[in-house]
Amino acid sequence: MTARFPQFGYGWTVLGAMLKQMGRDVDALAAMRKAEALTPNDVEIHYNLGLTLNDLGRLDEAVASYRRALEIKPDYAEAHYNLGNTLKELGRLDEAEASYRWTLQIRPDDAAAHNNLGLTLHDLGRLDEAEACYRRALEIRPDDAGAHYNLGNTLQELGQLDGAVASYRRALQIWPDYAEAHNNLGNALNDLGRLDEAEACYRSALQIKPDYAEAHNNLGNTLTKLGRLDEAVASYRRVLAIKPDHAEAHNNLSCTLNDLGRLDDAVASCRRALAIKPDYAEAHSNLGNAFKNLGQLDDAVASFRRALEIKPDFEEAYSNLLFCLIHGEAANAQEQFSEHCRFAEQFEAPLRSSWPQHTHSRNPDRCLQVGFVSGDFRNHAVANFIEPVLAHLAGRPQLSLHAYYNYPVEDRVTQRLRRHITHWHPIVGLSDVALAQKIREDGIDILIDLSGHTGDNCLLAFARKPAPVQISWMGYPGTTGLNAMDYYLADRYFLPPGQFDDQFTEKIVRLPASAPFLPFDDAPPVNALPALGNGYVTFGSFNHRRKLSSSVIVLWSQILRALPSSRMVLGAMPQAGGNDTLIEWFAREGIARERLSFYPGCPIKDYLGLHHQVDLCLDAFPYPGGTTSCHALWMGVPTLTMTGSTPASRQGAVLPNHVGLEAFVARNKTEFVEKSLFWADHLTELAKIRDGLRERFGQSAMGRPDLIAEALERALRTMWQRWCAGLPAESFEVNRQDMDNAMQEANT
Repeated sequence: MTARFPQFGYGWTVLGAMLKQMGRDVDALAAMRKAEALTPNDVEIHYNLGLTLNDLGRLDEAVASYRRALEIKPDYAEAHYNLGNTLKELGRLDEAEASYRWTLQIRPDDAAAHNNLGLTLHDLGRLDEAEACYRRALEIRPDDAGAHYNLGNTLQELGQLDGAVASYRRALQIWPDYAEAHNNLGNALNDLGRLDEAEACYRSALQIKPDYAEAHNNLGNTLTKLGRLDEAVASYRRVLAIKPDHAEAHNNLSCTLNDLGRLDDAVASCRRALAIKPDYAEAHSNLGNAFKNLGQLDDAVASFRRALEIKPDFEEAYSNLLFCLIHGEAANAQEQFSEHCRFAEQFEAPLRSSWPQHTHSRNPDRCLQVGFVSGDFRNHAVANFIEPVLAHLAGRPQLSLHAYYNYPVEDRVTQRLRRHITHWHPIVGLSDVALAQKIREDGIDILIDLSGHTGDNCLLAFARKPAPVQISWMGYPGTTGLNAMDYYLADRYFLPPGQFDDQFTEKIVRLPASAPFLPFDDAPPVNALPALGNGYVTFGSFNHRRKLSSSVIVLWSQILRALPSSRMVLGAMPQAGGNDTLIEWFAREGIARERLSFYPGCPIKDYLGLHHQVDLCLDAFPYPGGTTSCHALWMGVPTLTMTGSTPASRQGAVLPNHVGLEAFVARNKTEFVEKSLFWADHLTELAKIRDGLRERFGQSAMGRPDLIAEALERALRTMWQRWCAGLPAESFEVNRQDMDNAMQEANT
């Protein structure tokens, strides 16, 4: 027809349509262009031309064709709809929205237009409007799996995780092989802390679509949370076999390698992520974590600051920066305090005007609703200190205890802690806003933070002032920087009165001890001092690798050089080895590898048994040990520590002062060396101290959880009474003598 009647436009129109149906878009385009020239006012020609140009990726030309069709026929719903699709693909979202709205004016029951308008509004960040569009689409077409899936995505972003789960499940009822819905259902379940179910979803997605990189990546994330780190590494490596330039998988692999103690490999993975995506803030932050754990604190600080340059509202990176700063010597006490206050100015100051007016009953003597917030109600150092307190507070008639647990996995320690808490609230997946709202709805009078600027903290919920009285305790040796935090719990050995008040935004309340310590039930017995049989002194350190900076090694090496026959045990080292940097630092100071024994992390009974080799532990600085020193003392090994001018540097002095071992606290490096040499020369006295350390501990305030629980209850009541009277927070002390007297009177 086109050969015999070349000027007959309809022939070219039909030819173009047939060629398009055959998938020959280039040939179809040529035929349609001929038809357009011959019949310029044929609306269908311009519409079909738009479809063809769109499929060929010539989007701007497609837009022009749809617009020409609409000039001819303004109420052409299909042209408005497809124009919207093309504009959306071009990222011209406002124009796309307008096109979909025109479609719906003409055809109000167009489910596809409602759905695509929802997608556009989602991309514009107007999530509530997007949700409404998907729901309207589903009213018209209830079995649209795609609309259920899109609704699930939006609900997940809105923090409505249970609703998201329901939407994804409905999508999968309609289309069981919808791999993306399996994957995103896994994401929602993962955010809810339902990790086993999430894992099953990712595996379902991968059965349908084995090379689905995102599902492999998400499976790796869930396996990491489940503690199955080697399997997680395998998942990330599978992602990278499929997509070698998957920056997020390189970054996630780095996190898991970090957890495995393969720190050099973790650094390398982060660097690969950043080579692909230089402005990847999360990778810069994770690189900082790896450097921190290697003791390379200056590099860590630089990485955290780079993450914050890219993403100024990256609260986790800022907390990582603060935690890193208190580990190092680069920032003095005032600089550290100022940086904590800057955190509050950035994240808390915008919230202060919306703090609620608390309407709690101001009865000073009523039963108090007390909430504890932490991600560490599990096999974690914090549990060693909080568990004995909770055990003694449980069931007290004047306190109703709540726990807000911000970690997805429960273990045997979690199960023990749950027995002491009347109201247990898993909060994984809750936003800071939602958590603050829940705390208000629960009527919490006094809210206690157990994390500070450590992992899984909820400080931005505290920054919203959900409770009348808020306290930071135990998890972090320094201020939160928040004005919303009223008090910080310590003792006079940790923060001597009048010396550190100006380094806290909180008012300091001093208990008889900052916290009690729960020794391990099945700890090995204390052995005889090893040096008496060995003929040489063995020093030890069980501090986390991140505390062992080059400065620490230089100081320890002075001692080892002065005692040429001495040796050193270093426990709690990374499982994967990687001690080359430490060995090199010692070698620079003239300490041969043969004098050093490295032991990776191991079960606690075996870890405690390593103390049988050690005569005296040497502490790190300026961030000394806490839990490790308590474990060492229980095994009969005192820790020589050094104090400084920051709160963090004081925590090593707490235990020796409580048990009458002030002679093991040095004020400077010179004194640290002198004291270590003194004890190496007074082994008989050191052996006598070793034999009596468990008894000393039991007589100390730290060995009396009943005393600390009683003092804590009194402190909470005092804080509450001040709030009821409309008085501001103030520092005060609950001293041991008063508490001993009160407890004796109560028992007579």
